[in-house]
Amino acid sequence: MDARGEIRFSGPVTVFQERCLPETATPAGYAALIEAYGLAVPLPRTLSAIGERHRIVEREGWRIATPRHAPHPTLEGHLTFALKYEGLDLAILKRLFVAVGPAAIEALVRGTPTGSYARRIWFLYEWLTGKRLSLPDAAAGRYVPVVDPELQYAQHGESAPRYRVRNNLPGTPEFCPLVFRTRELDRFASIDLSRRAQDVIAAVPRDILARTAAFLRLKDSRSSYAIEGERPPQDRIQRWGRAIGEAGRRPLDAEGLLRLQRIVIGDARFVSLGFRREGGFVGEHDRETRMPLPEHIGARHDDLPVLIRGMIAFDRGAAQRMDAVIAAAILAFGFVYIHPLEDGNGRLHRYLIHHVLAERGFNPPGVVFPVSAAIHERIDDYRAVLESYSGRLLPLIEWEATESFNVRVLNDTGDFYRFFDATPHAEFLHACVQKTIEEDLPQETDFLRRYDSFRGQVEAFLDMPERTIDLLFRFLHQNGGTLSRRAREKEFEALTDHEASRIEEVYRTAFNASEGV
Repeated sequence: MDARGEIRFSGPVTVFQERCLPETATPAGYAALIEAYGLAVPLPRTLSAIGERHRIVEREGWRIATPRHAPHPTLEGHLTFALKYEGLDLAILKRLFVAVGPAAIEALVRGTPTGSYARRIWFLYEWLTGKRLSLPDAAAGRYVPVVDPELQYAQHGESAPRYRVRNNLPGTPEFCPLVFRTRELDRFASIDLSRRAQDVIAAVPRDILARTAAFLRLKDSRSSYAIEGERPPQDRIQRWGRAIGEAGRRPLDAEGLLRLQRIVIGDARFVSLGFRREGGFVGEHDRETRMPLPEHIGARHDDLPVLIRGMIAFDRGAAQRMDAVIAAAILAFGFVYIHPLEDGNGRLHRYLIHHVLAERGFNPPGVVFPVSAAIHERIDDYRAVLESYSGRLLPLIEWEATESFNVRVLNDTGDFYRFFDATPHAEFLHACVQKTIEEDLPQETDFLRRYDSFRGQVEAFLDMPERTIDLLFRFLHQNGGTLSRRAREKEFEALTDHEASRIEEVYRTAFNASEGV
């Protein structure tokens, strides 16, 4: 803004807020608005600029458009460009509306009262700020969606006659992350993973399916603790496995989240249960000074009631109408960024994935996809996905250390947790769910079939208790299909050489031991 109060937009640059451009270009859309109005917001994953050549370049986090795409160097011009080409970034829009004030938006709408972009901007101003502009209801203009469904995922939406728009935002002003359409997500949609899961279990006998489901629940529970670097006793793993098996049976609410925290923590003598009553962060402490060294800072505890209420509203509203995996990614990763608990956030975050998938009937009844196991196998990718947003968020949080070496957030950060781009999270979760359906589920059912065949053939010529057959199998499994000398001389010294050879042959036949188990 110059001395006369007019906004001046940037000219050609090679660096924008420490992010290098692939070539000299002029920031446009959100980038231009962030710079012109001094907005302290997480930068979008992809920024736009206008290049000097007549071809579009997309690389290094930039989309360089051609001169013919250049917007008018005004608030309206860059806002229209952003909505047309970049989709909605609600955190930027909220901060922008606060910065420019109502008069600027009223003037923009009066200039083109029937314009589709002007009416969308008008709606978004009132929806985000909760303030009504001094404008009469729109009298003309066809109804247009607030979220462009060609750019971002949305719900069907409801008509908003005041603006003649269709509100298809997948959330409320209290919680509304968005997901962009990508080739990868379109590919997952075409696969129809839920139907694939149904096809996998269609030919599985009921008893084998029940045992598969029990194993997968425990596998997921064990993996969820392993992600946190914990090795709890078996009873806690089983308790959490039972909780996972009940996911989706009850509507999400605050008391339910706290009940789950009590289950997952177990020994609460050294943990303050319930929603945080002070700051919270993920990271370490300096060894000498004990000062916090945060890698991620959760939402201010004062903001938690509203954010939790927004998440619950999302779960009971938009999550019921969106793609189930995308809805699960939005809810689960939103929860872990908010970080509302002192301990247990990560495990409840992964529980919420199961909650949405089960509630929506995405997975077969009684079957839990071991998503945590898939995440654990891709732990580096998982951390990169978490950091895809927390890394852009952390520099914007002003904080100080408390006397107890915690963090106290000093600025208003609530919007950064209710509005974020969950696209990488949705892509990652889809890949994990695909693995559980196409690999873990059929492999476990196949394993149980083969084990039952092995046990039945052994029982046909040996009178042996089931637990002893299971021990026999584990020795064979660990030793590539043969009984070790130690096993023959101790636990199974009563076997004759002929019986031992026959058992090994049964194992090899059942498990194709020559090909590996």
